[in-house]
Amino acid sequence: MDSQDEAKANESKANQTQTVEAVTGRVVFATSNKGKIAEIQAILADWGVPVLTMAQAGFSGDITEDGDTFADNALIKARAVWAQTKGLVMADDSGLCVDALGGEPGVLSARYLGEDTPYSRKNQAIIDRLSGAAGQERSARFTSAIAAVAPDGREFVTQADVEGLIAYEPAGDGGFGYDPIFIVPQYGKTTAQMTMEEKNGLSHRGKALRMMKELLERTGIV
Repeated sequence: MDSQDEAKANESKANQTQTVEAVTGRVVFATSNKGKIAEIQAILADWGVPVLTMAQAGFSGDITEDGDTFADNALIKARAVWAQTKGLVMADDSGLCVDALGGEPGVLSARYLGEDTPYSRKNQAIIDRLSGAAGQERSARFTSAIAAVAPDGREFVTQADVEGLIAYEPAGDGGFGYDPIFIVPQYGKTTAQMTMEEKNGLSHRGKALRMMKELLERTGIV
């Protein structure tokens, strides 16, 4: 890249950041999960604005996630937070879908065996239910839908998957949720064993969030 092209690239990035700040001053993500917000902040870093949890943005109240799909639930959360905070609000609904279990836990992933049940127990329960299953009989996918409500009220949804297999035992202490039992074959390890860079490069949430980032930029929201 010559000096003229580099100057144009820097000017474009500066203009993009100014646009986000002028429109919102921040991005609010409808979550209180610290692991999730770290992943989101890393992907949206080049916008140059704070990424806040819904609590940090002043949201209070409960949100009932009673949608039939991941996209439904993501929109429910984004709309509820946007109603209080305005600006640019994003939300996600993600889950693990295990083929041999008829797609369970699916949209009930966070509430599987009860909302207060530790993921160590949820993970072990899934492994136990797959006893006797081998190879592709253990196929599963992480699905993530990202919803965004723009400052002017327009709504956007993106969705992505990552395919994998259920491990025979949990492995890794990174990530959160079902990460310790989800193996990505091309890496030969669970998502809980991956670095943040590896996970952001292929994760369901990372894919869907990058799709949303591109969509919002393309439509002029940021």
